[in-house]
Amino acid sequence: MSGTIFVFIGLVACAAACAFAAVRRQSGVRLFAWLGIWSAMYGALLLADAPSLVAALPQRVRSGVPFLTMAIDYLFLVVVSLAWLELSAGKMRLFLKTIIGLGLGFGIAGIGIFVVTGSVEKLLPYVHFIAAAALIIFVVILAVPGLSRKYLILPNRAVMVVGTLVFAADALYFNVARLFHYPAYRITGSVGLAALLFSFGYVGVQIALSGERRLHSIESELAIAQEIQASILPGKNPEVKNLLVAAVYRPMTAVAGDFYDFIAADENRTGFLVADVTGHGVPAALIASMIKVAIQSLVACAHNPGEVMSGLNRILSSQLRAQLVSAAYLWVDMEKRRALYSAAGHPPLLHWREGKLERIESNGLLLGVLPDAEYPVWEIAIQAGDRFLLYTDGVSEPENRGGEAFGEHRLEQVVRDNRLRAPSELLEQLLAEIHKWQPVSAEQKDDITLVAVDVLS
Repeated sequence: MSGTIFVFIGLVACAAACAFAAVRRQSGVRLFAWLGIWSAMYGALLLADAPSLVAALPQRVRSGVPFLTMAIDYLFLVVVSLAWLELSAGKMRLFLKTIIGLGLGFGIAGIGIFVVTGSVEKLLPYVHFIAAAALIIFVVILAVPGLSRKYLILPNRAVMVVGTLVFAADALYFNVARLFHYPAYRITGSVGLAALLFSFGYVGVQIALSGERRLHSIESELAIAQEIQASILPGKNPEVKNLLVAAVYRPMTAVAGDFYDFIAADENRTGFLVADVTGHGVPAALIASMIKVAIQSLVACAHNPGEVMSGLNRILSSQLRAQLVSAAYLWVDMEKRRALYSAAGHPPLLHWREGKLERIESNGLLLGVLPDAEYPVWEIAIQAGDRFLLYTDGVSEPENRGGEAFGEHRLEQVVRDNRLRAPSELLEQLLAEIHKWQPVSAEQKDDITLVAVDVLS
């Protein structure tokens, strides 16, 4: 009965660990898996010690019982050490890894000796000695609060102390008895092991719940960060005479390092900024927020893209650490019928006119490389029917199953094929083509930002 219970508990624990790991990858999951294996192995030993049960097995299965019990005896220390490893910290992890290495070495050698000679206990005394010594060390560490805090991760030390001490009494008796060849029966350790497994499980549940609360807190904070980031993006497209504007923003994660903004001077003049921070997630999003603040301080020079780029670079250079920023800025003046463009390490501006697509690269250094970098400006005379496309490299980098990038050529081909469509339709078609290019199961690997500007007349 005891063996059946331990095997059942072990199987349930392993199944629960697998199911939980599929939903949440966090600390505590592996602990339940090792506890399940630990319990199942001990249960199997108890069942193997029941003569009536073994006698009822088919002959082929019955002949394998000695090998099973021998293998479990040799590898039991490894599994127990792996369970403890999930609760260890600092130098204790190195100690346990050493125990695991020794256990595997003796285990493999012992199994090999059994296969060749049939001798079961050739190396078992050494395994039992290591197990007893390790258990004494753990009892000492648990008994001293300072050592427990330093070397173990225990949300509730008291429960672990009680469970370990109850188990230690039985385990020491069993291992020392085996070492000196005194009679020792596994059934005597069932209560002790049950107490230890319970304490392990209790601590594991606490760790899992703590991790779940932490994940929930992070998700809540990310939701707030996502709302904040959405608030710094333009709420609507600018209204400029004879211009039609569309923008698309697709972050890879909840928050992103891409950023775009419009600087509307009046009904005839507007600036269009697109920026891409290296990296992803919260760090990149924080820098994107800094760009929003920085661009607001440069409104007075919005008509000069070179000054805008230099100003952003000067402001951000003192704030950036390991990250850099690429950016592109297009100023459209419908009164003077001209556009000015400058960029900092950014993909080229695409300019469509009368059946011809031109790549405009007026690039300086990435923002944050040198505080006094200069940024050249390209001037374009505006005509009716012109189309401008600003984008980040998340548009051209997605790969198909063969590892081939979507690329600039395909991007330009989509622009040509959809020259008669409205800007918003062009951008949606671009997203659709990128989605088709990638494998169905592929996740978005970079933020995507697109801004299209059409000159109507």
